[in-house]
This record gives sequence, C-alpha cells and structure tokens, in this order.
Amino acid sequence: MGDNLARRMWQLYEPVHDLVYFAPEARRSADELGLRGWWMGYFAFRAAPLGPVPASAVTACFYVFHPDRVARAVPDAWAYAAPGDVLLARQRAMDAAMTRVLGAGAVAAPEMAEAADLAWEAACAADTAGRMLGAANQSLDRPEQPHVRLWQALTTLREHRGDGHVAALVSEGVAPVAAMVLKSASGESDEDLLREGRKWDLGSWQEAQADLRERGWLDGEGRLTTTGAAARAAVEARTDAAAQRPWITLGAAATARLATLLEPLATAVLDAQHLPRGNPVGLTGTLWEEYARQHPTA
Repeated sequence: MGDNLARRMWQLYEPVHDLVYFAPEARRSADELGLRGWWMGYFAFRAAPLGPVPASAVTACFYVFHPDRVARAVPDAWAYAAPGDVLLARQRAMDAAMTRVLGAGAVAAPEMAEAADLAWEAACAADTAGRMLGAANQSLDRPEQPHVRLWQALTTLREHRGDGHVAALVSEGVAPVAAMVLKSASGESDEDLLREGRKWDLGSWQEAQADLRERGWLDGEGRLTTTGAAARAAVEARTDAAAQRPWITLGAAATARLATLLEPLATAVLDAQHLPRGNPVGLTGTLWEEYARQHPTA
C-alpha cells in the first residue's frame, strides 16, 4: 500500500464520506427536517454530533469558512431540528444513498459487514484528545446496518484526520484563507469554488496571497514557490503522521484488507459523479486522477 498509509486510506474513505454532502438523498433528508437551503443542511449534518453548538464553535472546528457563512445556518438550524433528529436523518440519508450508489447487493454482502467492522475498530482506536469533531463522531452509537455503520466509522476517521490537519495548519501559522490559497495554488482545488463556497471576498483572498508572497511561499503569479511547496508538504506530512494511530492499532493485514474492500466502494461513488467539478475536498491519488480523466466536466 505504499509508505504513506494514512494518506492512502483517506483517499479511499473520503469519497464514501462525501455522500453526506453531495448525494441528493442528503439534501432531501435535510429538506424534510425543515432546514433551509443546502448550506444549512451541510452545517447541521456535519455539526450535529457536537450538539446544539453556536456558530463560533462550528467556525472554529470547520476552520476555513467565513463566520458569516456559518452564522447564516447555525444556530438557526437547531430551531428547525434538534441535533439528535439531524443525526437520525443523516443516517437515513446515508442508508438510501449508499444503497442506490453501491447497489442493494453490495450493501447486503458479507464484505460490507466485514468492511464496517474493520472500519469501526479503526475508528474506535482514533486518538481524539484535542480533536472535537473526531471525538464527537466517535462517541455516537454503533449503527445496526453494516453500510451505515461503515459510513459512520469512516466519518469518524475523516473528522479525526481533519482535526489533525487544522492543528498542523495552526502550528505552521497558516490562517483559514491562506490554507485555501495554498490548496488552490497547488492545483488540488478550484480557486473560485473554494473562495465563493467558503464565502470569502476577493479582498480577503488577495490579502492572504500578499501575506504568502511576503513569506516567500507564492510567486508574483500566485504559484507555489519551492519554499511554499515545501511548507505545504510539511503540513500534509504532519497531517498524515497525526492520522496514523487508527491504522497502526488495526494492524497492517487488517488495514490492507479494509483498503481492498473500500476501493470498489470509492470507485462507485466517484463514478456516480456526485462530487462537484473543482474538487472542493481536495482529493488526490490514483482514484481521483482516473475519475478526473474520465469525467473532465463532472
């Protein structure tokens, strides 16, 4: 599986997790709760494990969103649906989405239960001290349906990794807008999609670019310099290192087996073309490269 085990596993579980953002079943489920618009559904579904937290807490945990983007959704979302109801709704949505995308046969197959149990074991081993989203998801009850259990376990692992990534950015002095500028400058994500989706104005984006040029991380054309590329690689390496514990605990053989089971699931999700063009989640690796090649306008 290569040297960077944590990154390889993230590349396999991220597409499955992302169904909660982009599958139509998630939007329908949010609408049925009375949540107003895509963004309120996004913030409510992702923040619900934390309880009825204020906008400031969600902004801090999610890191890259303008506070105004968050405040338009939270805490109003909790007036429409309590966090416990939101958690049940997202489980129903993932049940429906995974059944449709993966197929009823795959959902009912013994391999699905095997993958779910391996992922759950890894998620339970995640070290969550200082990781609010990872800890909140880890504390949720174990779903009975294997495919929903798999999704929840992968979500715990994803948020655990994300918490570690935020810590790496903070330790390197990379502020929220700068983090997105670096991601787009690396070619992983579309600049306009990141800036507009996270609700940062052009002035804030240009200010972050100027700061990064001052640090010697960007050149005059907005491209990563050698120094900038090295700094960003260091953040990514720190993120990967902080995400190793679940896989070390699970063990090499079981992790390799889980990777084998996840690969066709990730491929099926990518082939369903729910992930938006511009790659806002910053996926990398062979699976994403093949998907982008085959679906250049997805």
